[in-house]
Amino acid sequence: MLAVESQKSGVDLLVPPYVELSFGVIGETLPADHGYGLYSAISKICPALHEQEGVSIQTITGIPDRRGRIYLTKDKSFLRIRLPYDPDLISRSLTLAGKQLTIGNHRISLGIPQFLTLQPADILKARIVVIKGFQDAEAFLKAAKYKLQLLDINGVASIPLNEKEEPDRKTIKIKSFTVVGFGVVVENLTAEDSIKLQVAGIGGKHRMGCGVFVPFRGEA
Repeated sequence: MLAVESQKSGVDLLVPPYVELSFGVIGETLPADHGYGLYSAISKICPALHEQEGVSIQTITGIPDRRGRIYLTKDKSFLRIRLPYDPDLISRSLTLAGKQLTIGNHRISLGIPQFLTLQPADILKARIVVIKGFQDAEAFLKAAKYKLQLLDINGVASIPLNEKEEPDRKTIKIKSFTVVGFGVVVENLTAEDSIKLQVAGIGGKHRMGCGVFVPFRGEA
């Protein structure tokens, strides 16, 4: 049975409304860079998510070992799939519940999902955003701001700094190609713009965990 978490944001969702399915993850480890592998494994079980426009798949969080792997935890490791509210699509997506996914040499099992609504926040963060043709931090940030303008979103975009006090440059491997991106934080968002950005995202590769914005708690 689908567990439903009802949350009132005071803001009407865009039409069509978007929701998230949050699956608990059972397993030990995953590659730190698992966006493409996760998408491929999901697509084999649920082709509808491969074909549907507007779907975002967040990478699974865990504790990094700084050697290319993450350790999964019961409390923090979830698979979240953001998708249009379509009963047929949701029904097909539920076929993932209880299934085992193989990602490289790693295996995980998915639990029964919770059904979540998108919640507005004045600060959103994407772990990685990729914009084709932009690999330099300064040029990338200008491109990201332009993408926000096209969406008519008024917010202050920035690239957070990593532990070396450098722009948070990240990569994702897709087959034999390495794609460069950056972490992005967008602040001073209205509730309406916050929901809009969570729905639309910016950049490409949303099904591989890129360009997916979530509420950010902490010091931006």
